Amino acid sequence: DSTVFGQEWARKMFETINHDFGSVARGAKAEHEFVLKNIYLEDVHIASVRSSCGCTTPRITKQWLKTYEKAAIVAHYNTGSFLGRKGATVTVTIDKPFYAQVQLHVTGDIRGDVVFTPGSVQLGSVDEGSVADRKVTVSHTGSSSWKILNAKIANPHISVKVLDQRRRGGRVSYDLLVHLDENAPAGYVKDHLMLATNDGRATQIPLLIEGRVVPSITVSPASLFMGVVASGKTVTKQLVVRGKRPFRILDVTCDDASFEFGVPTDDVPKLVHLVPVTFLAGKGTGKVIRTIRIQTDLGEKVPELVAYAVVAAP
Repeated sequence: DSTVFGQEWARKMFETINHDFGSVARGAKAEHEFVLKNIYLEDVHIASVRSSCGCTTPRITKQWLKTYEKAAIVAHYNTGSFLGRKGATVTVTIDKPFYAQVQLHVTGDIRGDVVFTPGSVQLGSVDEGSVADRKVTVSHTGSSSWKILNAKIANPHISVKVLDQRRRGGRVSYDLLVHLDENAPAGYVKDHLMLATNDGRATQIPLLIEGRVVPSITVSPASLFMGVVASGKTVTKQLVVRGKRPFRILDVTCDDASFEFGVPTDDVPKLVHLVPVTFLAGKGTGKVIRTIRIQTDLGEKVPELVAYAVVAAP
């Protein structure tokens, strides 16, 4: 049955279809990315997403996916508008190459007695090698004995100080001082700081930390898909290399002679360089994945990127 095949075909692209937010503070930013990857040769088109409950608002990060490309269905939990135990089913509709629907499930408990101000730690864009400091206030109403026992995070480059600010009349207030150190690697930061409390109802409350550590030189796209290429044929794509100050590209390398690069030869420092990448498909068929490395005259590390292609029979 083609309909059943289409449903199962779509489900296999998702890493997971269930997520529990746990106990979250009122007004806290709570989002989960349901990641999917096109593991097939045909292009996939995500037509729409809808939620069964207003407590969750879904969005699509990318509607068209070529082979091996990834996207995410982001489920935003509306903690500012709802309270208590809430759950939703997010229906993802795919219309190409087959019609299919995949149902994703979220649940959680939105607490009215704990409030974060602001609702998350927004680091913003931080230059690589720099530090960032942010403050979030945690407020609790109902008991003056409520305590934050500790704050933990898996990211070794983020630390936090917990300061007890107020404890009076059934109200408790803490300041959380969040610090990103200068050794944080380039890339996106998305972590949860877990607050351990003495509250038996919810001993763990997450606080979202988001931002991006921006390298001196960036390369786009971050991963380069050369396409489905017939054996013996060539295809050329382009990389865009940007810097915060003018620079020269000295060399572009890859451990595979099937990839050739148009290294700029004008020897003029520029803020932006365009680098053509040509791939020659060999005799063997299947997936080809290689790492591309770029060397500049700035002496600073340039993020490596992955180039990949699918070699098909001629």
